[in-house]
Order: sequence, then structure tokens, then C-alpha cells
Amino acid sequence: MAFHTAMPGFAAATTEMWPSMSNAMAAPLRVFGHRAHRTQSLEPELGQQRRAIRETGTPQAVSADAAKPAVMPDFLRDIHSASFLMPRIAHSTSTIQSTISAMPKGTFAAANPLARRAFFRPIQGRQMSTASQFRPRMIAQPFTNIVKPQISRTLFGASTSRNLLAHMEETANKNPNSATAQNAFYQALLRANMPAIIVERYQTNQFASNAACETAYQKALGSLGQGDGNLQGNQFGAQNNNLNNIQLQAIGQAVAAQTRGANISTSRIGTNTGTGAKDSPLHVVVEETVGGVIFKWVKFIFYFLLFTYISMMVVTMLLETFQSYRKIGGKNDNEAKAEHQNVRFSDVHGCDEAMEELQELVDFLKNPEKFSTLGGKLPKGVLLVGPPGTGKTLIARAVAGEAGVPFFFMSGSEFDEVYVGVGAKRVRDLFTAAKAKSPSIVFIDELDAIGGKRNTRDASYVRQTLNQLLTELDGFEQNSGVIIIAATNFPELLDKALTRPGRFDRNVNVGLPDVRGRVAILRHHMKKIITGKDVSLETLAAGTPGFSGAELENIINQAAVHASKAKATAVTMLDFEWAKDKVMMGAEKKSMVVSQKEKEMTAYHEAGHALQLMFLPNMDPLHKITIMPRGQALGITSHLPEMDKYSQSMNEYESLIALCMGGKAAEELVYGSDMVTSGVSNDLEKATAIAYAMVTRFGMSPELGNVDLASNHNTLSANTKMMIESEVRRVTEEAYDRASKLLQSKRKELDLLAKALVEYETLNREEAFKVIKGEKLEGKSIMPSGPMKIPTSGSGPLGLPEVPAIPGSTPSDGNGGKEPPAGGAIA
Repeated sequence: MAFHTAMPGFAAATTEMWPSMSNAMAAPLRVFGHRAHRTQSLEPELGQQRRAIRETGTPQAVSADAAKPAVMPDFLRDIHSASFLMPRIAHSTSTIQSTISAMPKGTFAAANPLARRAFFRPIQGRQMSTASQFRPRMIAQPFTNIVKPQISRTLFGASTSRNLLAHMEETANKNPNSATAQNAFYQALLRANMPAIIVERYQTNQFASNAACETAYQKALGSLGQGDGNLQGNQFGAQNNNLNNIQLQAIGQAVAAQTRGANISTSRIGTNTGTGAKDSPLHVVVEETVGGVIFKWVKFIFYFLLFTYISMMVVTMLLETFQSYRKIGGKNDNEAKAEHQNVRFSDVHGCDEAMEELQELVDFLKNPEKFSTLGGKLPKGVLLVGPPGTGKTLIARAVAGEAGVPFFFMSGSEFDEVYVGVGAKRVRDLFTAAKAKSPSIVFIDELDAIGGKRNTRDASYVRQTLNQLLTELDGFEQNSGVIIIAATNFPELLDKALTRPGRFDRNVNVGLPDVRGRVAILRHHMKKIITGKDVSLETLAAGTPGFSGAELENIINQAAVHASKAKATAVTMLDFEWAKDKVMMGAEKKSMVVSQKEKEMTAYHEAGHALQLMFLPNMDPLHKITIMPRGQALGITSHLPEMDKYSQSMNEYESLIALCMGGKAAEELVYGSDMVTSGVSNDLEKATAIAYAMVTRFGMSPELGNVDLASNHNTLSANTKMMIESEVRRVTEEAYDRASKLLQSKRKELDLLAKALVEYETLNREEAFKVIKGEKLEGKSIMPSGPMKIPTSGSGPLGLPEVPAIPGSTPSDGNGGKEPPAGGAIA
């Protein structure tokens, strides 16, 4: 492929250089055929040199005044070829066919330097040729000792100088590795004013060289560079007409291409250009190699990518800089956009009463004339109040979906930003967009973020958002077709001006679902869950009192994930129980290290709680007992009501306090009062809170009477506060005595239950009753005792001696540290 690519350039170069080649091939004809003419032309010059030799005794060059402007000898100047060439060649266009046919035999062999200097031939004499390295050479005469007449090719007329130079050249040729012989020959050539031969011989790199040879070479180059300003005469002769301008350019291109390792390429230019002079320079075109082209493109791509990356970085920085100077409105992402909802009332469960009230809004949006005929007006705003996760936002979306109107949603925290006035502007934009697409619904979640009570100490810009909201609510007409729905968890924090009639004048309570609501929510979320045959929605709903819809959805999702990790084909009731316990009691800490002694103490503690649930009246049924650490507790005893309860009696509160005291009473009964651990702190906290509420809020103290002492506790007298404290202490002490008496009467059951907890760690209600009856638990796996052995040696964990005890501190018993908060009953 590379050969075919170079063929056009090679053909062009051959065509341009052919006239020069033809002259070179015809040179032997001109030289050998016309010796007499050349001898006659050299007679004046030779006579002058002979006179110079007789006068000085040594060969000298012609003086500068008498020398010609040309550097090369006269006998090497080209003679007009028109008188020597054959008529067919002289009077016709030079072509390859005509030139070759006119040549005698041996012309190519005579012009080939390899044929003249084959390795098997002896080294020949130079014959003192000063021809340029770009001109074809004549056949060199082999050196011989036979004296025969030879034509002088030097500037010297005497035969002594000629023989001396020939002898020195022969010596230099026979000793190519001798730098001294080469330097002697170079000095003789310098004296003979033949610098061209020195340059030609030195550049062949076939002869030895040293510093003296290099100095002679530099002098020869300097001699060739001197003259009358015409550089053409230095190497090609003052009258060199054999190579025209095009041929000179082709030779320069060939030299440059050979030097740089590239291909040769020529260009056709006029005959009057490219002479090499200052006003007509040579134009050399070098074709790059494939590797050079690839490197150039790689470098270009690298610089282009680097420039592009830097440009993009600069543009990005400029955009981010100018973005801060945009309009105060900020980003468009926080602007309310109309949405069409696909949620319907059939997707909302557990809040039937709230949906009935909001059904009026749907009828109004669908048929406004139905209410305006009799002069009735619907409220401008509806405030949804309830705990988190009860479905307030879902109800608002269901209203928009049922009515088929655009739904504008924004959170209260999205109005205000760092810039002053942004909140007020967004309120205006929100209501403007809602009016443009009426009928529509505007829903503001977490209204308390912008509608909190105003204070005189607040700055003016703090109240701008609320003031703008109040202004927009007043500007609405009852029949404008735009309804405002807001949701909050803290209605008591809202400003009174916001909840007055005419604005948010209707409050819809969205409370926690009851048992039927929880069943409906569980059934709705289990539509896409593959459940087992043992799953009972009623049982699961009864065991999750006080759970919101979001928490129930979380339980179902965690149960499905747990079953998937176990590679089960369906989600069973055990998975739902595991998820429910994880949400209610926290995740299990199976890797927690607990000593055997502390494990037994925790088992007796939880058994004391469980016996209170099993034998005290007015108590909820026992659900589960466990000594597996969960959350911040070492053990938990949970109980669940059979039905939802909304109020409790005094007897039930006293039983709850006794339930809390059951753990401490069990520890004191088994280990003594001085061995009661700090795990009872949570139990005492709950018991004290219940007793304080009974005395101060519920009026269940005969000493204090029916008085609310919780609302104005700071204004109470010291005597009243002392009475409150004494009554709280009395209630808790009575509950403690009650729990202690029960455990003393059930000591056998206490030991059996504690032993079973140590073995199995977790027991449900049925298993607990079997244990206290002395029955065995078939199929229940026994947990390994002693998860980790405590080292008894006097060295630490890393084999280092133990740190000395602090004076006055209690020595460790080797059972590890105590868990600060221990678990109790979940009341």
C-alpha cells in the first residue's frame, strides 16, 4: 500500500530529474571524445600554475585577483553540450528513449558508483575529481605504476604536484583507519585549493577522523562558502547549467527526505524559481510518516479535549455565578405545578368519618350549582388534624382524584428561603396558578411551618409569608372554584387569625385507625403480598393497637423482606410476628455478650412482670416474654389489649403500677434488697408517671380531692406539693407491696418461668402458661448457655496484666459490666 502511495511522487520526481540524468550519462562521451579541446582550454591556466611553482617552489593556488569567481576548477565547468552531442539529441526534446538509444555501451556501468567501487576491486586513485556529489561521475581509472600520459585534473601544471597528490591519495586509501594519513591528504588538498574533494571524502564516513581532520573539514566548508555572494558556484560550479532550478529543488527534497526519514514529494514550479538564492528559495515538501501523522492527531485530540474540558468548567462556573443574580423567585423546582391525581377514596382506609366530610368538597367541585341554589357556601379552607402517618396527604390527593381537578401541592418548609420576600412571592404565585386552573385544590402540608403564632418580637420579614397567606385567603370568593386544604400535627401552634371562620374554619380530625380500620389497611397493603394460609389479619390487627397506617405498611414490608431473605415461598404469620416485635420492641441484639449470672437475673426480672400479668385482675393478656436484648433493654414483657381502650379506671392504673413493680419485687425476693440492680430504673419511671397522673390530673387521691393540680403546678403552695409527693409515694408503695405478696405466693411458678427463659430466651402466652404448669415445650429449641467464657487469669484480653483497682471502688466480679437501662413491662 505504501509503495502504491509513493509511485505518483516517484514518477513526478523522475520526470523532473531526467534531463539532468541524461546530461550525466552523456558526460563520458563529451569527456573522452574531446580531450584535445579540453587540453587547449586548460593551457593558459596550467601555464600560470607552472610559473607559480617555479617562483615559489611549491604548488600554489592562483591568486585571488587572477582567480575566477567560480570556486570549482575550470576544467570541471560544463562545456556547451550542443556542439558535442549527436544531432538527434541536441536538436530534439530529451526523452528517456532518445537518450538511452544514443548512449554507447558501458555508460550505465560507468555512471554507477557501486560498479566502480565493488568490494572485490582494489582501491583506485581519485584522479583529483572536484565534481559535486550531486553530479554523475566518470569512470575512475585504476591506479597503476605504469607511467602513461594522463590528463591533469588539478589546478597544478607540474607533474611533481600531481604525483604528490596521487601518492598521498593512494596512501590515504590504503590506510582508511589512519587519521594521520587522512589529515595529510586533507592538508595537501587545502594547499591545492580543492575543498570540494575534502567535503566529499569526509562526508562518506568511510575514513578515520580526528580533531585535525575535522578542522580541515571545517576549513573546506568555509572555503566553499566564500565567493562573490553567489552560492550556486560553491558546489555546482559558476557556470553549472546542467541542473536547472526544478532539478535543484528535486535534489534538495530528496536530501531532506532522506535526512528526516520521510517520503519524497515534488511540486511543479516555474523554471525561474527555486534557484536557492535569497530572493528565490528552494521549496522542500516532506511527506510525514504514518507514525508522525498518528502522533500529530493524538496530540491534537488531547489538546482539543483539554481545551473543551476547561471551557466547560469555565462556562459552568460562570453560570453558577450569574445564577445567584437571578430573580428573587429562585429556582423553578420549588414552584407549585398542577398535578392530576389517580388516588381515589377506595385507596384510603381507616378514616371513614374524615372521608365523609370531604365528600362534600368533591360534590361542590363537580356541581357548584347544587350548593349555590339555596344560598349555601362551602368553607374556603379545610384543616386536616391528626398524628403523623394517618393519611392526611393521601385524603387530600383522593379528593382531587375524585373531583378530577388539578392538584397543587407544596410543603410549608418550601416557601421560605434565605432571601427576604421569597415566601410571600411564592404564596402569590401559588394562588395565581390555582385561580388560572380553577376549579382546583391547593394543599399545603405542615401548615404550622408558616402559620405559627406571631410574636411582637419577631422581625417584620418573618411575618411576611403568613400575612400574604392571610391576604390570599381573604381574596377568595366562595364560588371561585379553588379549595384550600392544609394539614398539621400541631393545631394548637397555629395563629388564631389563620383558623378563624372564613379561612380555615373547618377542622377534620384524622385519627389513628381502630381494629376494623387496621384490618382494612392490612388487607389493602397485602394485595401484592403472597401470604401463607396461617396468616390472620384479625389477629395481626388486634396485636397492633395504636399503630398508624404508615406503621402497618412498614410491618408488612419488613415481613416480606424477612421471608425473602429466608427464601420462603410465602410470608407466614411468624414473619409478621417478627416484624411486629421489631417495630414494637426494637431489633434483636444476638451478638451482645451477656454473662450467665446476669442472664438469670434478667430472667427473674421479666418473670416477675409476667406473673403480674397472668394473675392480677384488670390486666391485659400476656403477649410475649423475652430476655433477648432489644433496643436499650435487656429483656421485655409485652401485653396487648383484647380490644381498643380509650379510658382506664383507678383499679386498672393500680394494676399497671403493680406490673411495673413486679421486676424489682422479684429481684429482691430472690437475691435480696442489697442485690437489686439498676435495671429497675425504667420501671420506676413508668410507675411514678402513672401515680403522678392519678394524683394531679385524674383526681384519684382521697387526700387531695377532685382538683386539677397539673395545669398550674408552679403556682401551688409548698404544702400542696408535699401532699402530692406523699400521695404519689403512697400509691407506688402500695402497688409494690401488692406485687411482692403475689410473687411470694407464686414462688414456684417464678422459678419455673425464670428457668424456662434462661433455656429458651423467648416465650409466648401459651408457652408461658405451659411452663408454670410444669409441662414440657415440645419442639422448642434450647438456646446455648454461656455464649462466651470470661477469662479467669490475672491478665487482660491481650495477655497484659490487669490495671490496678482504683482506691475506694468496688471490685469487679468478673461477669462484665451492667447494662444501664434494663427492660421492664411495656405498659
